[in-house]
Amino acid sequence: MNTQPCVFVVDDDDAVRDSLGLVFETAELAYQTFASAECFLESYCPDQPGCLVLDVNMPGLDGHELQAELIRRHIHLPIIFLTAYGDIPMTVRAMKAGAVDFLTKPVSTELLLDRVQAALQSEINTYAQAMKGQALCNRLNGLTSRELEIMGMVVAGLTNKEIARRLGISHRTVEIHRAKVMEKTGATNLLELARIYEACRL
Repeated sequence: MNTQPCVFVVDDDDAVRDSLGLVFETAELAYQTFASAECFLESYCPDQPGCLVLDVNMPGLDGHELQAELIRRHIHLPIIFLTAYGDIPMTVRAMKAGAVDFLTKPVSTELLLDRVQAALQSEINTYAQAMKGQALCNRLNGLTSRELEIMGMVVAGLTNKEIARRLGISHRTVEIHRAKVMEKTGATNLLELARIYEACRL
């Protein structure tokens, strides 16, 4: 998986793609350009973080249709529309569908980079949170089904005696399982254990 954020440019105008590519290369941003929405969909990996700089009027799938297709595929890639033919209804439509910005050509390099870098930073933060959540969940991989069951009860506030009574096992057995849960998850206290449990939505 490539975790470096990338700017994806989708525009059917060769000159626009070349111009934007130069802007992003000068700013030392990773980028890829595509002449059509179809080409982008064929090559894009959903795990690749980044943002999409997208034209509206294109042959085949237009910008709005590509946005709708990404939503249908549950791909949450920040979209910055960049078009020469924008109007208020078009802008409202794009923003309601989740676009982060709608810019009209020609746009200043400074403004474009500002919006793109903000979108990329948001993606980086989102990706970091997702990886953090995954790391927490990975701690639970080694738990047995009984340990998971007891973990849920511990987090719910049940005492060892209450857990033992509910499960029909000894108080000592609960203590052993509970210690194993703390060891395997790396939790040092009940609050941290609850945080791991909730993050993984068991």
